Amino acid sequence: MNPINSKKTPLTFDTIEPGTGLAAALTKSRADIIGEVAASNLRGRGGAGFPTGTKWNLAAAAGVREGGSKYVVCNADEGEPGTFKDRVLLTDYADLVFEGMTIAARAIGATKGILYLRGEYVYMRPHLDGVIDKRRKAGQLGTNILGTAGFTFDIEIRMGAGAYVCGEETALIESLEGHRGEPRNRPPFPVNTGFMGQPTVVNNVETLASVAAILSKGAPWFKAFGTEKSAGFKLFSVSGDCDQPGVYEFPLGITVTQLLQTVGGANAKAVQIGGASGHCVPTSNFGRKLAFEDIATGGSIIVFGRGRDMLHVAKNFMEFFVEESCGQCTPCRAGNAKLLEGIEKLQHGSCSTAYLQELLALSETMQLASKCGLGQSSPNAFVSIVTHFQDEILGRAAAV
Repeated sequence: MNPINSKKTPLTFDTIEPGTGLAAALTKSRADIIGEVAASNLRGRGGAGFPTGTKWNLAAAAGVREGGSKYVVCNADEGEPGTFKDRVLLTDYADLVFEGMTIAARAIGATKGILYLRGEYVYMRPHLDGVIDKRRKAGQLGTNILGTAGFTFDIEIRMGAGAYVCGEETALIESLEGHRGEPRNRPPFPVNTGFMGQPTVVNNVETLASVAAILSKGAPWFKAFGTEKSAGFKLFSVSGDCDQPGVYEFPLGITVTQLLQTVGGANAKAVQIGGASGHCVPTSNFGRKLAFEDIATGGSIIVFGRGRDMLHVAKNFMEFFVEESCGQCTPCRAGNAKLLEGIEKLQHGSCSTAYLQELLALSETMQLASKCGLGQSSPNAFVSIVTHFQDEILGRAAAV
C-alpha cells in the first residue's frame, strides 16, 4: 500500500462500494458478523485499541432492561489536539460510517443509534442529516432494513458541547443523558450498562468505517495490511513543522522515519504521537513503529522542527489539560495544575532538580490513580519531554 495524502489521492475507503458491507452482513448470522470482525483483528481506531469483535460480543451477550433497547453510539467527538481524520471521514465517507453503525446494530441486536458529533463540527450537521435521510429512503435505515424482517434500526445526531473529556466513552454517555460530562466508575462497563442503563457499544468514526470495509471485502483482505498484532490500515492527521501536512493513510507498522519522509519532515527534532495525551518521540527513536505493539496512537502526528522550544511545547499541552480536566478526581484536577506550575518554574529558572524529580513521581501517581484516560495520559507529554530532552530541560533547573 502506498502512503497517500487524502487531498491528492483517494483513500482505500474509496475502493469500498457503499452498501456492499451491509448487504454481506445481512447474509450472515449475528454471531458470524461478530466472528468476521474478530477475525480481522480490528482494534479501536480512537486510540484505546480495544478489540472491536470482543466489545461487540460482550454487548451481544448482555441483556436488555425491561422496556429498553440496545444502542450503537458513534464517537465523533474529535477533540484530541492535532487530530482531524474523523472530519475527513464524516465529510467524504459518511455513508460508510453509518453503514458500520448499522452492521454493529445487526450484530449486537440494537435498534437505536446515535452519532455524538463534536460541537465544533456543527457545520457538518446538514450534510450528515442528508446522508441519514438518503439511507432511510433507500431502506438502509428504519423498519425491516433492506427487506430483512425484524431488523429495525435508525440513527439520530446529538451535538457535543466542546468538552474534551467527552471523548471518553462514559463521559460521552453522561453527556448524552443530559448530565455534566464526567467519567463514570467502571465496572459496570457500557457494553452492559451504557446509555439509559442499556447495553451500548461506543465506537470511533474510523472504526465503524473500517467495519463496513471489512464486511465488504472480508477479514483476510483487511489483515493483509499492517502487522500480525496491528492489522489493517490507519488514518493519520499530520500537522506541524513539515512540508505537506494533511490526512494520510498508512498500513500500521510504518516507522516514524518513513512517515516523516513522506510528509516532508525529515529534519524534525521530535514528533508528538497521539496528540496532547500521547508521547513525544525524539530523533533517536524515529525507528520505532506506529502500531499497538510499539507506539499506539489514535492518529495525531505533530511534527516539531529544530527551532522548537520543547519546554514551551510541554507548557502548551499542560495548559490544555488544566483547562479540560473535569475536576472530578484529585490526581487529575490538582496534578495537572502542579505540573504546569513546575514547567513555569523551569522557565523562570526556579525549579530545583529535586523538585523536578518530585514532579516526575507525581506524574506516575496521576497515571496510576486518575479516574479516566484524561488524567492517566495527561502527564505523558511532560514525562517524555523531560526524559528525552534533558539537556534542554535540566539546563533551566536550579541546582539547589
